Amino acid sequence: MHRDLYSGHWTPVCKLDDIVPNTGVCALINGEQVAVFHISDGQQRLFAIDNYDANAGASVLSRGLIGSIGERIVVASPIYKQHFDLLTGECLEAPEHSVATWPVKLENGRVWVGA
Repeated sequence: MHRDLYSGHWTPVCKLDDIVPNTGVCALINGEQVAVFHISDGQQRLFAIDNYDANAGASVLSRGLIGSIGERIVVASPIYKQHFDLLTGECLEAPEHSVATWPVKLENGRVWVGA
């Protein structure tokens, strides 16, 4: 589910080099925790999803393990291991617990999230 409330404003999060490839970090944007992931698989790709895992009742997705299921790039929650599609936010095991995605871009070596 894509974030419907995007206002056109971009918030700087960090330098790309601050995110270890194939991991995530958490950013606080307008009072909300956002998990930002840097995927390096021959390309430099960025994804941003809500950090809150409703299955676990905790803000932990930025610390999950990155992998793939078929063609989907996913993060596995560090608590109960549900998989979240980084492109769509869908929770593969419990779709009712899917998370919102955020627009993200790389500009001049910095990561920006749309809020």
